[in-house]
Amino acid sequence: MADAGGTGLPPGLEAAWGLRERPAKGPRPGLSVHRIVDAAVALAASEGLAAVSMGRVAKELGVSTMSLYRYVGAKDELYVLMQDAAIGAPPDPPPPGTGWREGLARWARAQRAVFQRHLWLLRIPVSGPPATPNSVAWWEAGMEALAPTGLDEGAKISVVLLVGGFVRNEAGLTADLAAAMKATGETPEQVMARYGRTLRLLADPQRYPAVARALESGAMDGPDDPDHEFRFGLERLLDGVQVLVERTDG
Repeated sequence: MADAGGTGLPPGLEAAWGLRERPAKGPRPGLSVHRIVDAAVALAASEGLAAVSMGRVAKELGVSTMSLYRYVGAKDELYVLMQDAAIGAPPDPPPPGTGWREGLARWARAQRAVFQRHLWLLRIPVSGPPATPNSVAWWEAGMEALAPTGLDEGAKISVVLLVGGFVRNEAGLTADLAAAMKATGETPEQVMARYGRTLRLLADPQRYPAVARALESGAMDGPDDPDHEFRFGLERLLDGVQVLVERTDG
């Protein structure tokens, strides 16, 4: 819902961009949007996003819940501010002369590192295109990485969405698997070994010959490199983008 202040922006975006005025009356000394967001981020990091509520954050800060509403209008607004604080600024631009492919790969790796540090970010639903200061800065960095190409602006946006979506999906899958392993106390090698044994029992080679060949090859016995799938997927995506770039240049 748009704020009545005249900007037309939702309250969360106004707060993220610093466009909201301070409370007109009775702000608690020492309390600020920054402190509230920091407390909420710390709570999400230690107990997960589900633990974050206005009442719980107020308790962590030792204040009343109503005092928080003078700075942050609702939990959804708090999520917006938490997200912007956690993703932070994008990495510095690559050195001059860095090709678009390496520049975009650096951008993807840096984004993945953010998700790995703040897995709770993946639990916040995507509600629209990037609109907070840091999310726009990340978008800018991705678009700038593609500046050396001959792609038009629409194609650049599509490439950034494609690569960003891959990073988010891979990070989410990794987080889900990590949570499952934590719950069982198993290592990645043990999980894959158990999965392989289960498939060998259930997957009839006559009906699933391709799966049987994969099992017999040993490719599913255990991950030697936990980053292999991310690198493989990213490189294949960039291969496809390279074909597009070359076709455009040609």
